[in-house]
This record gives sequence, C-alpha cells and structure tokens, in this order.
Amino acid sequence: MTVVAHLKEKYLLLFFLAVGLSMHSSSFSQRPDYKKQVSNLYATVNHYFYIADSGFYREHAVKEKEDHPVSYLWPLCALIQAANEMERVWPDSNYMDQVYKVIEKYDDPAPPSPGYDSYPGSFKREDRYYDDNQWIGIAAMDAYFRNGKKRDLKMGKKIYAFMMTGYDSVAGGGIYWREGDMNTKNTCSNGPGIIVLMQLYQATHKKSYLKQALDIYNWTNRHLRSPEHLYYDNLNVKTGKIGKHQFSYNTGTMLQANVYLFEATKDSSYLREAEKVAASADSYFLGDGKFRDDYWFNAVLLRGLEHLYKHTGNNQHLRAFAKCTDQALANDKNTSGLMGKDKAVNLVGQGGMLEILARLAWLQQKGAI
Repeated sequence: MTVVAHLKEKYLLLFFLAVGLSMHSSSFSQRPDYKKQVSNLYATVNHYFYIADSGFYREHAVKEKEDHPVSYLWPLCALIQAANEMERVWPDSNYMDQVYKVIEKYDDPAPPSPGYDSYPGSFKREDRYYDDNQWIGIAAMDAYFRNGKKRDLKMGKKIYAFMMTGYDSVAGGGIYWREGDMNTKNTCSNGPGIIVLMQLYQATHKKSYLKQALDIYNWTNRHLRSPEHLYYDNLNVKTGKIGKHQFSYNTGTMLQANVYLFEATKDSSYLREAEKVAASADSYFLGDGKFRDDYWFNAVLLRGLEHLYKHTGNNQHLRAFAKCTDQALANDKNTSGLMGKDKAVNLVGQGGMLEILARLAWLQQKGAI
C-alpha cells in the first residue's frame, strides 16, 4: 500500500468514527431531561391525587362514578417504589415518608400474619393480596440497601412473613394470588416473592431465604415460563389450566430474579437466562417503539433491565425502553400534564411513569442512556 493510500484509508476511518460518535452523541442529546420530567409529573400528581385533609390519595384525577372515597392499595405500591427512585435522584429528599404514612392506614394485624389490606379498613375491610404486599416489601428493601434504615428492613421482614402464609405444597409449591382464594398461583405473586426473599438474603445472609427463593423460582419456571422465556399469568391449581396472558411486569420480576440469583450463587447460567428473558421482553413488549402494556407494568420490567445492565454493561434494552418512554411523553400526556389522553387517568399509571422517569433520570445522570 502506498503512503497516499494509507493516509487516505486512515482519514476515511477517522471520518466514519467521527460521524458515528456524532450520531451517538446526538441520540443522547435528543433524550428528554428525565429529571425535569419526573419533577413536573410528581408535582402534578400531588395536585390532582393527594387529599391533604384526610392524608389519602384518590383513585382517579377526575372522580369516576364507581370510585371509592380513596384509592386502593395498588397505586400506593407504585408510588412507594417511585418515591424510592426519586430519592436516588435527589439523595437529600424524603419522598417515601409521605407514601409510607398513607400505606400504614391500610395495615391489618389480623392472623395468620399482619399485612396490608387492598382498601383501608377504616372505610371497609377488603382482601389482602400477596403481590400488593410484596411490591411494598421490594420498595422497602431497595430503600434499605440505599440508606440502611431499620424501618425498611423491618417492613421487608413483615412482608415476608405475610406472603409465606400464602405458600403451600398444592401443585408442588408456589404462592397464591390473594388470601383466602385457593384457586390460582400467579407469576405476579411468585416473581416478586422471589425478589423479596433474595433481598432479605442479601441483607441477612440467612440461607433459608435463598433456599425458599430457589424453590419458588424453580416452581414458577416449571409451570409458568413460556417457550420464548416470557411468563404466563397463572396456574389454576384446581383444573391445571394455564392463564396464558403475558404481561411485562411478570417477565420483569423473573428477569430480576435471575439477576439476584446470579449475584447470590455466581452461577452464570442465571445471567444467561436473564439475558434471554430481556431479549424476548425487548422484542415482545418494546419492539415497535411504544409500550405494549400500561406504565406501571413496564416500570417493573425496567427494574429487571436496569439490574441486568449492572452486570452486562449492555444498554441496548435500556435504550429501547427509553425510546418507548419518549414516545409516550410526546404522545400520551394530557393538557393537565398527567399521563393518559384517551381514558380515565388513574393513580397507578402515574406512579408507574414516575418510577420510569426517575429510573431513567438516574441512568441519564450515569451516562447509561
């Protein structure tokens, strides 16, 4: 090769590298300021949903005919996790305190173990759902790893004790969906159950937590994992029929369960499985550039994707997720600044988007997206 040809090749290489870096930088710069977005949405949510006089939240921004006076517990499960993620972004804040105070209004000390009702007993006692309680436990344990507060570890242990009252050997194991309903065992009560157990294992190093987590993990994969490494909704233990709906939050919890098990055991097969789950989730739930499911369901998926990124450094799935978020911000924000143009705006969806935005803001700060 002549000197001229060599120089020409070198300059062409530098040119294409510069173009590539410019395009990469441009894609980053075109991202919304997620920190600003979450701050604005949080203020708007408090304005429309928080009832300062009673210390509760309402279910919808505009009261629906069938609404109860205050919200169910599920939206608070979304808000407590969002508050934790916001405290990561603003380390000197205390967003969780307000939500914690409201959640305690749903406390029910009834046997066999204290837990949280789906609706506050001061109005009307309703069912206790294992998954509702688990979401609270997960947020509390995430907070514990961040700030070391005994309050949060105590909450994690309380949720563990309650959720295990829903475990038995029918159909070979697994946790029921709600207390007193012995019909179905669901991915939404087993996936987050594994995470609570793994969080407690990380916090205490008690091997019994790991053993129980593995038991539930193996049961869930045996009965509810699809051939594509996504997850079905439930097993009817009376009939053996599988409810084959696939939701992003179920896949998200099992994705994160694999990452936790990799961290605990150093067995790389769990990390490989997590990567397969993430790839399928990316294709199925995010594949056309917009969210297939509601915002909170996707927030749970993002938890798993973020946790996986910690070990792989591959931000492909996070970028696909951010693209869907950007699409939603551009096309599904109403005139009040809340998420949802075409249907009644409920609190769980707003909580889900708050968590998504806070997580993306934190990742944006770290240069991950």
